[in-house]
Amino acid sequence: MPNLRLALSQIDPWVGDIARNSDEVVQWTKRAAEAGAQLVAFPEMVLTGYPVEDLALRRSFVEASRSGLAELAGRLAAEGLGGLPVVVGYLGRSEHASPRFGRPAGSPQNCAAVLYGGEVVTRFAKHHLPNYGVFDEYRWFVPGDQLPVLRLHGVDVALAICEDIWQDGGRVTAAREAGAGLLLVINGSPYERNKDDVRLELVRRRAAEAGCPLAYVNMVGAQDELVFDGDSVVVGADGEVLGRSPQFEEHLLVLDLDLPAAAGDHTDGLLLGDGLHLVRTELVRTEPGGGEWNAATTGATAAEGPGTLRAEVAPRLSDEAEIWAALVSGTRAYVHKNGFGSVLIGLSGGIDSALVASIAVDALGAGNVHCVSMPSRYSSQHSRDDAAELARRTGLHFRTVPIAPMFDAYLAATELTGLAEENLQSRLRGTLLMAISNQEGHIVLAPGNKSELAVGYSTLYGDSVGAYGPIKDVYKSLVFRLARWRNEEAERRGEVPPIPENTIGKPPSAELRPDQVDTDSLPDYDLLDTVLDLYVEGDQGRDAIVAAGFDPAVVDRVVRLVDTAEYKRRQYPPGPKISAKGFGRDRRLPITNRWRRG
Repeated sequence: MPNLRLALSQIDPWVGDIARNSDEVVQWTKRAAEAGAQLVAFPEMVLTGYPVEDLALRRSFVEASRSGLAELAGRLAAEGLGGLPVVVGYLGRSEHASPRFGRPAGSPQNCAAVLYGGEVVTRFAKHHLPNYGVFDEYRWFVPGDQLPVLRLHGVDVALAICEDIWQDGGRVTAAREAGAGLLLVINGSPYERNKDDVRLELVRRRAAEAGCPLAYVNMVGAQDELVFDGDSVVVGADGEVLGRSPQFEEHLLVLDLDLPAAAGDHTDGLLLGDGLHLVRTELVRTEPGGGEWNAATTGATAAEGPGTLRAEVAPRLSDEAEIWAALVSGTRAYVHKNGFGSVLIGLSGGIDSALVASIAVDALGAGNVHCVSMPSRYSSQHSRDDAAELARRTGLHFRTVPIAPMFDAYLAATELTGLAEENLQSRLRGTLLMAISNQEGHIVLAPGNKSELAVGYSTLYGDSVGAYGPIKDVYKSLVFRLARWRNEEAERRGEVPPIPENTIGKPPSAELRPDQVDTDSLPDYDLLDTVLDLYVEGDQGRDAIVAAGFDPAVVDRVVRLVDTAEYKRRQYPPGPKISAKGFGRDRRLPITNRWRRG
């Protein structure tokens, strides 16, 4: 039975930066070669970053991707890596018109290629295009109609891209028909809670259907609202996990696979299930010194010989640790990839801003986190103390700028009362944060959580001010869980817990009037979040939620608040998606909307 040493490169591409991404492919290919790999794979659209959205519609970008692919093939050969086959995702274009989709030849495609010997030896396009949730791939791409099979070291390796295994049939069934010994899938699969378990079960099921081991490589990092958790995995046809990468870390997963030998028939062009045409490519090449390529001819050295290298199986993170890593990854990527070095946060002493500050410190380092306490006449002393204590514990930059004089000046000029008076405080803080941001070059992080955004319990141009909202997709009840977990994690490591206990234990309050608490205006957060989960994530209507046993008056109120706050949510900054349905790319409802039945 032939042996194949496979390397899965779980890396973080940057959208639009083809030169940087090419550099990363070269460097990680070198690492794979040094490990004795005989085939290395990178994530979906690694050359351009993912998702590229409407950049796909720019011909100049498509052509830059295509030329960058050819240049990358040449560069790999020039670096002495031409004998190592490399599978990379890129943005390509169709060679033929797609009448079924009304698209002409030259339309964009989500593609992958095999680079070998300084050349692009095969290309293919994603067959199944996702068009749900955060995906709009029918807007940009036309599907491919080939099953590429790479014959390498006596093994037939079938190739697929992400959604190709999420849908029934297609390349999975075709791989079995073609007698493939390995199904290799490159992915750009975004993170959401519990998706790692769903993904593993899917990969196991598809491996059984394909009748061969399945290797799944995913990207890490983040792009705007989407976070990628890696979680690359290889499973046997029997479902056994043969290797698995850690979540949220760049990682090279290398392992030896004993695979069935390829059949003698090398016919291509056959029509397989789901209208796929079989395209086989056999890699047969000799180096100048003679003999088939192997690790030794490129100067690579393997610590162990073929057939002996077993991959690690990284342990899974807990629910809280996984979410925390996603929030940190999303915040770090947004700041760094947009060319900023530091952030600014209004630190009130409340739980939300405390959690955002802690995320920022983990993402960027305390030296790059600047916080401002902006007390008004209604700010309690314990909240002021809690803000200062968090700064002391974490080491972030901290200053106090009272807004009382500004507030009094506005009131004297405008005679505001009630809600307008309350919101004025928030808007003064937002204006002050933006002024400091402009002066010092930090970007502002907004502290709003998903519960508040859902029901409109936030002030436009006040606490909604910011370039990024790290906890935008985190319900309030989960905010408390994460705060407790982060403190417990610090204690486990022998560190000082970042968030003061008083911040976690006190009743939540906006502190915009005397003795104010959130439950003056909202149901208890555990109840509110349960109803919101049914209405927002579950898309259940008012009657279905009431039938589940919830108080009709509470449900009616929550549904009304959610429906009438859409205009506020549209103006809130992006933030990392962690749920099955986040506000923004996922949940898209009209702002002007008279439907009120849930």
